[in-house]
Amino acid sequence: MLIDNILDSAISYNGSDVKRINHLLKVFSFAHHIGIMEQCDAEIQTIIDISALLHDIGIHEAERKHNSSAGNWQEIEGPPVAQELLKGFHLDDAIKERILFLIGHHHHYKIIDDIDFQILVEADFLVNIFEDEMDEHSIENIKEKIFKTKTGIQLLEKLYINKKSPP
Repeated sequence: MLIDNILDSAISYNGSDVKRINHLLKVFSFAHHIGIMEQCDAEIQTIIDISALLHDIGIHEAERKHNSSAGNWQEIEGPPVAQELLKGFHLDDAIKERILFLIGHHHHYKIIDDIDFQILVEADFLVNIFEDEMDEHSIENIKEKIFKTKTGIQLLEKLYINKKSPP
């Protein structure tokens, strides 16, 4: 119920911005699936799920304040928005801090420090590759430099590298 209520809040916050709502839903779906398949414990799965739902929550503030949706501005503006949004939910302070950290650093791939961060980044890439129409060379480079989880690699390969036609 917690995740569903946070999802509802994220959708409400994004208003009629269907593009951003669809993005957060896709990232959440991949992140949730990867977390389950990688057998993350319940606390880590909660962090993964909530950070995936809110990872880009700073976009509107970034656009308003900086006329840009660039990743660095999202990371600056996202944590305060997320913190405000999460006020109404009973979350352990350590969990909340980790979620805010992930939101504020999800484009910093060289500092990935744990499975929750890794899964969020992989899920975001799985969606961004499609949305940004990345070329094969870029996808191979991302696979080599970024992807680490077995499930994330399998999804990347199925979707973009070893594509099969549907039956």
